[in-house]
Order: sequence, then C-alpha cells, then structure tokens
Amino acid sequence: MIGLLFLFAACQEKVTSPARVDTLPSIFPDYVGVTIPSTIAPLNFRVTDDGVEAVDVVIAGTKGKPVRLNGRLVDIPAKQWHELLESNKGDSIEVKVSVRQGKKWKEYRPFPIYVSPFPIDYGLVYRLLAPGYEVYSKMGIYERELSTFRQTPLFENTQVTAACINCHAFNRTEPTPSSVHVRGGHGATVIDTGDRLEFLDTKADGQLSACVYPYWHPSGEYIAYSVNKTNQAFHLGGKKPIEVFDQASDVVVYHPRSHRILTTPLLSTASFETFPAFSPDGRTLYFCSAEQKEMPVRYKDVKYSLCSIAFHPEDGTFGDRIDTLISARTLDKSISFPKPSFDGKYLMFTLSDYGNFSIWHKEADLWLLDLKTGTYRNLEEVNSDDTESYHNWSSNSHWFVFSSRRGDGLYTRLYISSVDGQGRIGKPFLLPQQDPYTFYDQLIYSYNVPEFVSAPVQWDKREMAKGLMSKERVKVK
Repeated sequence: MIGLLFLFAACQEKVTSPARVDTLPSIFPDYVGVTIPSTIAPLNFRVTDDGVEAVDVVIAGTKGKPVRLNGRLVDIPAKQWHELLESNKGDSIEVKVSVRQGKKWKEYRPFPIYVSPFPIDYGLVYRLLAPGYEVYSKMGIYERELSTFRQTPLFENTQVTAACINCHAFNRTEPTPSSVHVRGGHGATVIDTGDRLEFLDTKADGQLSACVYPYWHPSGEYIAYSVNKTNQAFHLGGKKPIEVFDQASDVVVYHPRSHRILTTPLLSTASFETFPAFSPDGRTLYFCSAEQKEMPVRYKDVKYSLCSIAFHPEDGTFGDRIDTLISARTLDKSISFPKPSFDGKYLMFTLSDYGNFSIWHKEADLWLLDLKTGTYRNLEEVNSDDTESYHNWSSNSHWFVFSSRRGDGLYTRLYISSVDGQGRIGKPFLLPQQDPYTFYDQLIYSYNVPEFVSAPVQWDKREMAKGLMSKERVKVK
C-alpha cells in the first residue's frame, strides 16, 4: 500500500514557473463553458495540443475540495467529481489546465463549467446502429446511466434473426409502459405494459402500413402513430448519399386496452401526415403535414408544416378542424420531429430544406416554438454547421438531448443541453465517456432516437426474443 502511494505521489509532477497565456486549452470534448447537472458522469477530456510532455489540471469551485490531476487524459475520480458538483450546484466550477512543452510549463486561461440547480433523469435509451441502408447489420436498443459510464443492452437484433429494431418510446420518461417496433421476418410492435409483453400486428385493414413513429398519451391510454409507405433512393454524386421519403402517410391513434385503431378523415387525407406528438395535457395532437407531390420526381418540393388537431381522451375522438401552427410556405422549409416540453412551455422541432428524413440533411437545425406567444426561433446556442436532428426532453423540461453529426460529419453523436428558469439555453455537452477521445474515434456506430428515462428499463430480453420468434400476434382492429 505504501509503495502504491509513493508511486502515485511520484506521478504528481509539480508545475514550476508557468508562462500564463490568455488562450483556452485545446481539449476534446469541448467542455468549455458548458452547463451540466450535478449528477452527470465525470467530464473526462484529453488535451490535444501537439508536443505535450506533461499535463496538470486543477478543478475547483468556491465550495468543496479541489481536484488535481496529471496526464494527457484527464480521468476524474467519480466520487470527488460528484462531491465537488454537489457543493457548487447552482454556481460553477473552474478548470485550470497547464501543459509542459519543450521542458517549459504553460498555464492556459481557466474556463468555467456551470452546474445547474435542476436535476436530470436517471438515464438515456437509444439505438446504436452501424452504417447501412438495406441489410440489418448489428444494432440494438441500449440504456446509459447518466451518473456513470455504464451502458446496458436492452435488446439486440442478434437475439432475433434478420431483424431491424427501432422506434422505441416511453411515456413521459417513465420506463413503463413502453413500446418498440421490430421489422423483418419476425416483425411486431412490442408493448411492455409492466405486467406483460404484447406482440402486435398493427397493420389494420385498409391501413397504409403497420404503425411506425410512436408517441404516448400522458394518460398511458393511447399511443399516436404514423403509418408510412417509405422509400429510399440514392444520389449518384454529391455529399448527400441517400434520400428517404414517403409515398403516402397518415396519423392514427392506438387504444391498447381495446386493441383498436382510432382515426379521422382529417388525418387520412391525400397529404402526407406524420410525426404525431401529444401535448402534455393530452388534449392536442401535434403532427407534420405536407402537400402530396409526385414522388420521387418532386421530392425536393415536399415541405412539411407543423399542424395540430384537438383530441378528446374521454372517448378517443378528434376535433373537427386542423390548425396550422407554422406553415412550410411561410418558411420555405420543412419541419420534422415536433416534441413539446412536458411543462407545456415549448415545442422543439427540426428544420431542413425539404422532406422529413433530416438525419441526411447537413443544413438541418433545431428550432424552438414558444407555445404561449407563438414565436419561434433558431436554437443558435446548440446548432452547428452540420446536422442536428432527433431530440427529446427530460421529465422536468430543463434538459434536452439531441443527435448531431458535428465533428466528423459521418457518425451521429449525442449532446445534452440545459434550459434554465428563464428559458435560456446552455452550451451543449457531448455525452461523457471514460476515455472520450479513444471511444468516439473508434466507435463505428451511430446514436439514434435518444429518449430520457427516469429509472432503469426492465425489458425481459428472453421473453421478448421468444415472443418475436413465435408467430402469435394480436391483430389490431
């Protein structure tokens, strides 16, 4: 034990006579000035300057015990990190980085990390999938505990032959009830009620397709779905390799207790309706709608507006008119992924030049609609020069997670951003990893459909695989 302590002390190289420079250090990930929850896993980072011989980092707040570290990979002890964040909740901590280059020390300008007073949920659930367009390569649904680096597989397609697993959804971040869609020869929509698993055939008679994009009603009594006839086409050149588009699409609502599909002619028109989402009070159904065009010839002319219709949860009926909240004609752009915050203040959406498959649109950005005033704006605080696409809110609406291709422009990574009590948006931070530089450099999977969860998800993987491999399905009506 004494030997180990001596070795540790010997590694703590002392900074002597550093030259102070008024520049920030080059680090990956860029955690300069981000806002974080007090329970987040350590924001480990690596100094990326060339010719670095030694690194010294001091992390301190106005309260609590400072943390001092050596090494190009700044690997922060979890216990000390969380104690320091808890002591400075609602305030900030300061990170001071010094490097030795050419036997001389240089001390960079310290940078802040802001510690929000608002808590964040237990974890995230997301899909990880390798690049590909047709073949169902390895993919799965995974859960990440946000206070640690622990990632747990919830279900992987290696458990079912030739399957694509996607479109998982939870009700206001609660782990149950939940749903997940599986495509392929053993396809089904799986509903976890908490007591049992149901395996559904959601292709009702006369319906365009099986149910696709889901959103739970806050009561847990309904699930809104889109039904889509989706196709894809490939570009012969350019930076955008693929276009995914709908030939037709409608919006329906599923009632799990009766296994019935509820619909209205207003949501089954010749127009393309998709991406449904219930309001927090459950009395409004938001969705996107575009005028029908000849596809794929006029795919660039398909631009989606943000619309809504009243919903009556007492009897599962709809209102008698469609309201257009943001017109595609006004913006000459296309809206996808409308997500209302659970406190009812905002609705976040993705804006791109056309279509609804924004993950392949470099110009796609996140926008925010104020539901009280009706004003909307570009979220410049979080957007980059590359794709920002799918997003979701935390249970208290003070955090949101979104997917972005910033960095290499190829793989989708997850970022988390804060919303304070006045609606101000904090600088987003990349999902922390034990060794983020190595992890993200070597990861060949993209993150997809991130969802916050307030507690661990308890899917029975064995029962799910068994049910999918069987031919028994509950046919919806």
